[in-house]
Amino acid sequence: MQEFVTAIISNKVLITTVWGWFIAQSIKVFIGVITKKKFDFRWFVGTGGMPSAHASGASALAVATGMHFGFDSPLFALAVMFAFVTMFDAQGVRRSTGKQAEILNKVMDDIYWAGKIHEDRLKELIGHTPLQVITGSILGIIIALFMSR
Repeated sequence: MQEFVTAIISNKVLITTVWGWFIAQSIKVFIGVITKKKFDFRWFVGTGGMPSAHASGASALAVATGMHFGFDSPLFALAVMFAFVTMFDAQGVRRSTGKQAEILNKVMDDIYWAGKIHEDRLKELIGHTPLQVITGSILGIIIALFMSR
């Protein structure tokens, strides 16, 4: 068990990836506290917002993998493709889902006020704008470069 824990703790690529996600989520919480004048723990574990933690973690993973195993390695190619799919999903499919949830919530509000439905609201902040994804990606790359010194 100790060898397992030691291996995890010493895995620089994993640690860099986790830091990429953690820092992006922490920035979201900071922005939320500043703009909403309150703290909400859900901002730390939730999805959506600026910057994209999906993009930050995936970009940190790709750069750290390239720096550790070589930018010509199959592992780097795998990590880059994983990052592209993750970022495309974060700003494409998941963003569309959030927009659909927003419209459905408006419809549900209309029906609710008519007294015909009593359902919970759908989560609207699911995906990311392209700017949030690009910002998250740049953040992840910077974190990976900094941690690989």
